[in-house]
Amino acid sequence: MDYLWSPWRYQYVRGALPSGGCIFCDRAAEQRDAENLIVFRGAFNFIILNRFPYTAGHLMVAPYQHVATLEDAGGEALMEMILLAKKAEHRLAEIYHPHGFNIGMNIGASAGAGVAEHIHLHVVPRWHGDSNFMTTVGETRVLPEDLGVTYSKLVAEWAKEE
Repeated sequence: MDYLWSPWRYQYVRGALPSGGCIFCDRAAEQRDAENLIVFRGAFNFIILNRFPYTAGHLMVAPYQHVATLEDAGGEALMEMILLAKKAEHRLAEIYHPHGFNIGMNIGASAGAGVAEHIHLHVVPRWHGDSNFMTTVGETRVLPEDLGVTYSKLVAEWAKEE
């Protein structure tokens, strides 16, 4: 049997938030954006890097308001969410030149939401061949870039146009 060591995944295994709180509410309130990988703050939403990404550049747009469904979210927050996803798509394309994107939400635990109580929109850059046996058979993702490097690139790109 072969082993691929990924010690950073231990944080995921033991739980991302030992307090049991909402990861989105807690991160947004802490005002430690670099440490929490918050790339941008809007009026109603913020953009945060996924700490356990599918690919390099995997972002999430989350409202500050703690809501579990689109129906519970305010119209201004929903409008800003989709506009921020559009900007994120543009900025990720400028940096990484992906072949496509997955953009979407899982609402509710049975739909696959990892954080079911707080809606968030994933923006995931994709490349031809980025799904391979490591993910499908080995249940392991191989990422070409450290999250800190990804964060620095995105913050710099975001600062160009704001």
